[in-house]
Amino acid sequence: MARYQVKLAYDGTSFQGFQKQARVVTVQGAFEAALRELGWKGSSILAAGRTDTGVHAIGQVVAFDLDWQHPTEALLAALNAYLPREIAAQSAARVRDDFHPRYDAISRCYRYHIFCREVRYPLRERYAWRVWPVVNFDRLEKAAQALTGTHDFTSFGTPPRSGGSTRRTVMGASWRAVSDGREPPELIFEISADAFLYHMVRRLVHLLVRIGQGRLEAEIVSEYLAHPGQNLCQGIAPPQGLTLVSVSYPDEAGGK
Repeated sequence: MARYQVKLAYDGTSFQGFQKQARVVTVQGAFEAALRELGWKGSSILAAGRTDTGVHAIGQVVAFDLDWQHPTEALLAALNAYLPREIAAQSAARVRDDFHPRYDAISRCYRYHIFCREVRYPLRERYAWRVWPVVNFDRLEKAAQALTGTHDFTSFGTPPRSGGSTRRTVMGASWRAVSDGREPPELIFEISADAFLYHMVRRLVHLLVRIGQGRLEAEIVSEYLAHPGQNLCQGIAPPQGLTLVSVSYPDEAGGK
C-alpha cells in the first residue's frame, strides 16, 4: 500500500462541482469510480480544493492510498482508461504516506476568462464570461493591483470551515489580453494566493468587471479590504470562466 498523488484536468460543465454528493454527478464521484476499477478500497480521496458546479481545472491535485504493483506510468494509463472523457489524469507520482494535497499546499493559482461582445457567442461562452458593455483594460489592471498582499477578504467570501480565518495572502493578481485572431480578444485574470475563500475569485472578478465598465471606481477594492465584513461584495461572476490552474507545494508534493 502506498500513497499516490494525481494531477487532474476536467471540464466542469456537466458536473455538480468537485465534491462527492448523493444522486448527482461530481468530479470526485467519477474519479473514485475509476479508482475502484483498479481495486481501490478507500472511502474518500483527498483533494487540494473543491471547485464549484461548472468550474474547470487543469491542475487539481488529489491523493489516495492504493495497493498498486506496477509503475506509476501504468497507473496513469489505467485511470484514464476508466475516467469519463471530461476528466483526465495528467500525471501520477508516489508521495510520502502523510502527504495531504490541501494542507501541504503553499499556494494556488486560478484564471478567469472574459470577453466583451454584445451578442451571444455560444462556442466561447462555455469557458468564458461574455460581458457587455466593453471593459477598459487599464481600469481592470489598476483595480487588481490593490489585491496583492495580506488582507481580510471577508467581504468577498466565506472560509471553508465555519469560524475559520478569512485572511489570505495574494502573491499576484493581474490581467492580460490574449488574441488568436478572433475578435474580440479574451481577457484573462490570474490570481495566486496561499488559499481562497468560498466564491472569492468569482466575487472579485465581478467587482473588477464593474470597475472596468466604469460603473465603479477602482478605489472601492481598497475600501472593501479596509473595512472587512461591513458589506458583502454583491454580485458573482458565472462559474464557466473560472479554472483552477495549479497547486504548489514546498517539496514537489513530497514525492519519493
